[in-house]
Amino acid sequence: MSDSVNNYLENREENGVDVPGAGSSANVIKSKIVEQLGLLNQVVPASRVLHGFNMAGEITKGEIVLSVDVFGTVQNNKFHIIIGDMRYNALLGRPWIHSMRAVLSTLHQMIIFPAKDGITTIYGEQHMEKEMFVVYQETPSPCTRW
Repeated sequence: MSDSVNNYLENREENGVDVPGAGSSANVIKSKIVEQLGLLNQVVPASRVLHGFNMAGEITKGEIVLSVDVFGTVQNNKFHIIIGDMRYNALLGRPWIHSMRAVLSTLHQMIIFPAKDGITTIYGEQHMEKEMFVVYQETPSPCTRW
């Protein structure tokens, strides 16, 4: 993504960009974000059904090619635009991982990829991951006897 797009996504109060391991087969971005960036004129209409990790289907609004800049390594990537809600502004999936020639470790919350100055390592925000996977437990209601 261009610098302005990167800064916009990273500086929002909502969660920024996620790399969901090797699970996501597409790069995905919220329609609201594309609109706020003023890039609606670059959207190519394309309707596809993407299935989330919960197997629910989501119909895409279109596609857009954005330049993704990660620590000086810039590549153009196609994103599928969805209208529905998701936890992040954008998801970088396998297409981005492969184009970066990256190696991911979900256990260590890091990505390693070759850059012009050598190997670059990005560490994830573990507190964000813990927050995402918190299991909420309801307090059991006391049994009443008749």
